[in-house]
Amino acid sequence: MQGKLRGDVAATLFASLLEGPLPVSVSSELSTAPAEALLNPKSDFVLSVSPNMQLLSLVALGGLAASAAARSARSVGMKTELSRPSFARPRQAAPLRRRQVEPIITTEASKKFVVNGTAGAIPDVNFDIGESYAGLLPISDKSNETSQLYFWFFPTENKDADDEITIWLNGGPGCSSLEGFLQENGPISWQYGSGPKAVYNPWNWANLTNMVWVEQPVGTGFSQGNATATSQEETAEEFLGFFKNFINTFGLNNRKVYITGESYAGRYVPFIADAMLSKNDTEFYDVKGVMFYDPSVAEDTILRDIPAVPFVDKWSGLFNFNETFLKDIHERADKCGYTNYTETYLTFPPSGKLPEPTNNATVEGCGLWKDIYDAVFYPNPCFDVYDISTTCPLLWDVLGFPGSFDYVVAGTEIYFNRTAVQKAINAPIQPWAECQNGVLDTDTSGQSSWEVIPRIIDGLDRTIIAHGELDYILLYNGTLMTIQNMTWGGLQGFQSPPTENFYVPYHADLSMTSLSAKGIMGKVHTERKLTFVQQALSGHMVPQYQPSSAYRQLEFLLGRIESLESTVPFTTLPQGNSTNSTGYAKRDLAAMKPAVELY
Repeated sequence: MQGKLRGDVAATLFASLLEGPLPVSVSSELSTAPAEALLNPKSDFVLSVSPNMQLLSLVALGGLAASAAARSARSVGMKTELSRPSFARPRQAAPLRRRQVEPIITTEASKKFVVNGTAGAIPDVNFDIGESYAGLLPISDKSNETSQLYFWFFPTENKDADDEITIWLNGGPGCSSLEGFLQENGPISWQYGSGPKAVYNPWNWANLTNMVWVEQPVGTGFSQGNATATSQEETAEEFLGFFKNFINTFGLNNRKVYITGESYAGRYVPFIADAMLSKNDTEFYDVKGVMFYDPSVAEDTILRDIPAVPFVDKWSGLFNFNETFLKDIHERADKCGYTNYTETYLTFPPSGKLPEPTNNATVEGCGLWKDIYDAVFYPNPCFDVYDISTTCPLLWDVLGFPGSFDYVVAGTEIYFNRTAVQKAINAPIQPWAECQNGVLDTDTSGQSSWEVIPRIIDGLDRTIIAHGELDYILLYNGTLMTIQNMTWGGLQGFQSPPTENFYVPYHADLSMTSLSAKGIMGKVHTERKLTFVQQALSGHMVPQYQPSSAYRQLEFLLGRIESLESTVPFTTLPQGNSTNSTGYAKRDLAAMKPAVELY
């Protein structure tokens, strides 16, 4: 193969020389290359690479800075160095698309919501985020309405999305969708434990569709008004009032609507979709599909206590409990009837409707989820209930909540609490917290899985429920058991278990700050318009931990791909290798196509 080697990676290539001789064909080309071509960062020369060199430091050829003085395997007593990865690594920064000259949104009403997205206009965002709009809109058309929801809207340049709008909602209740925006699927990414400034997120969902992140219900984040709602039906009606005003403001009438979210949005999303369907109004509420992650869809006994001990067994190395404690929780799971309940009702097809569990966390000895949670902080004081693979140290988080508990580093400030940030994004100047108390403290609505989710599955084109395997706040087998209790499309539950491979296309990583998985990333199953994904290597916030997986799932929700088993490339990334062409067809590790042009 042939590839262009930039002059500014010459030092990296020479570092590779220190680890062993280059093939003769490469050495001869380097020896005859003019020095200025090697040392000038702006020069190119063509390097012919023989098949023998295909596994030679593709990291170096990919442009990733390296140093012979970096930490080595010899620092732990090894006699030889570890081999370098056999797949390409990206340059440091993700490529940014140029802002298009003409705005996408042209309504007069939208002008007061314009966000200056040029590089540096938003504090610590040193890149152009493109066209966006943010601010407050009322929850009704009443002239004296004082309750308003805060939103941040990004119209997309993707021509496939001209007739659609997608909503993202975080959970809580009372947790801000700006968390999802900043650390999951928005154009601006600032993960906890990362660098000193925000970076561009190439996996942002606005690359696929028109995206709006909304802080709701009333009382959440920057939203204004008194939190008076006491049911999902009330919050859904508030949201529909806001959404109609949003559609009119930005001229988005007669568009397909998709609703997505996570956690407590396992209640928000279905109830809002159900309310939209009941309106039978395609000008404002033409909802076509929903997707929610790690959702609150049933009682805590089903989602937490019953599956808790099998979950610890599966991930025993991450809990690191002693034998005495393990023996105790197994005996209690048996005594409380949890073991038998799982064996009887987590079956395919289901054996019947789930009966009310005989015991729950209020019965002495049966609050197993909480007992496990309390105990795990002894072996792992930094245990993260949202991602059980997390260990110490605690990481700095610009939102002040890096794991199981809040943590603000001395001398730092929560990002959305900064006055300059609030001014830049048209937010009210006020205290902001990722999650607010007093929102839906009383929620009188039934579980969303009882009637609402089955009803919307039948009424929508696609419904997707995905659950991260490493989530302990809500357990994936609890969600699956809940699905087995639902009746939709004329049958109860899935008739066969999730065994098909969920596939994420092989792709070139776009930056060191947006590395994301490739290959087989879990199990998936679809029946009667409902898709369940058991997401591998992810905690509670799938778009945060596995952004390429979430991106693929959104492609499926929007109808851009036929199934989550599909191996076709991503629809918006440079067309390249979608399957591993190294010959290891069943391998689910990340590997780049060997015959690749290197820049």
